[in-house]
Amino acid sequence: MTIKEQGPEPSIASFHKDDLKQQIEALIFSSDEALPVTLIQKACDDKTLSIDRLEAIIRELNDDYEKSGRTFRIRKLAGGYRFLTEKQFHPIIQKLIQPKLQRRLSQSALEALSIIAYKQPVSKPEIEQIRGTASDYVVKVLLEKNLIEVTGRSDSPGKPLLYSTTTEFLDYFNIYSIDDLPKPREIEELLKENEEQNLLKSNQALPQKVVLLDQPDKDQDEHA
Repeated sequence: MTIKEQGPEPSIASFHKDDLKQQIEALIFSSDEALPVTLIQKACDDKTLSIDRLEAIIRELNDDYEKSGRTFRIRKLAGGYRFLTEKQFHPIIQKLIQPKLQRRLSQSALEALSIIAYKQPVSKPEIEQIRGTASDYVVKVLLEKNLIEVTGRSDSPGKPLLYSTTTEFLDYFNIYSIDDLPKPREIEELLKENEEQNLLKSNQALPQKVVLLDQPDKDQDEHA
C-alpha cells in the first residue's frame, strides 16, 4: 500500500463560515499570551468578524464550556483574550505553581512593582523615596522580566528615566487593563480586614483605621 502524496494544506479561507467559532477557539488556545482582537480578525481573514460578533462567538464558546462542565473559560485579559481556569480551581492550582511564582518575584520586587503600577509613570528616585531603600536591583529584575518598561524621562533634575507597567504585567496578574487594579480604598479595606482578623486572634484592641502610604499627611497625624 502506497501513501498518496499530500496536497497543500487548506487555507483558513477555505473553511466554511460555520467553522469560524472553531477557528477562534483554536487561535486563542494556541496562543501563550492574551490574543488581541486585531490579530484574531487578521488570522481569520473574515471581513464580517466585527468586535461585537467576536464577543458573541466567545460567549457561545463559554456557554458550551459551562454546559459541558469544563474547568476553563475564555476571558478578557491584557487587551485580548486568553483561556483561564475557573476561580474555584485556583486553590489547588496554586499549590502546584506557588513555589514557582515565589521564585519569580521576591517581596521587594512585588513592592516596587506595586508602586510602579499605581504611580506610573514613575522614576527610580521616586520609587526609592517611597520604599526608603535603593531599588536599582529590583528595577533591573522587573525590566528583565518585561513587567515594566521605560516610557520617558522626568522633568526633575537629572531627568531620570520613567517606568510604567507592560502588557506582560497585565497578563501576569490576570487583569485586562490598569483600570482593573484594586482602588486604594479597596486595598485599605482589605488591609484593615486582615489586620482586624490578626488582632482578634491575638486578643488585641482593634485600630480605628489603617493608614496607607499615599494618604494625606493630616490623616497620618490624626491616627499616629
